[in-house]
Amino acid sequence: MYSDTALQKNVIDELAWEPALTATEIGVAAKAGVVTLSGKVHTYSQKYAAEKAARRVSGVKALADEVEVHLLPEHKRNDTDIAHAVLNGFTWNVSVPEDKIQVDVEDGWVTLRGRVDWDFQRRAAEASVRSLTGVRGVSNLIAVTPSVSVSDVKGKIESALKRYAEIDAKHVQVSASDGTVTLRGTVRSWTERNDAERAAWAAPGVRQVEDLLTIGVL
Repeated sequence: MYSDTALQKNVIDELAWEPALTATEIGVAAKAGVVTLSGKVHTYSQKYAAEKAARRVSGVKALADEVEVHLLPEHKRNDTDIAHAVLNGFTWNVSVPEDKIQVDVEDGWVTLRGRVDWDFQRRAAEASVRSLTGVRGVSNLIAVTPSVSVSDVKGKIESALKRYAEIDAKHVQVSASDGTVTLRGTVRSWTERNDAERAAWAAPGVRQVEDLLTIGVL
């Protein structure tokens, strides 16, 4: 276990190590494993990079992201231009299915809705939006409703977890029912937790993943 001071320092060091954040000023507070990020950045992609960097640090159990996006004057775009840019980006991304995602833009905040067959398609749609000029935030409300159902989803996920070098699979329990996969157990970091969740989403027939994993010492 890390002290609050040590965890704070580790997160600050990781933020400084992230190339996308060299021009930003982000405050870090840590208490009992909960890390709070504050401050201002100039793009949403920087805010996202800061969140990912903090989650990579061992000892971070929960993250409160209070970083605000303040666009530079040359980065501001009206909502119509942003909407056109989002749709154009989708057409150039082979992982985003055509005509399955609806886009709303309000004051630079992009909301994605619709239904796709795979989680990687949902993630790809959000990734296409994240770095666009003028975007202040993204709400990904896309639902995953696969057209196939696999009876041995549980076994496939357990096999995938065993293949992941960074995950101690024996500490992760998998249950599956009617397209919903539930993960329980303990992992050592946010990275392991994200990898386990990604493995669950990768199985065909999965409509929802309930991640009940805790971060602790194995």
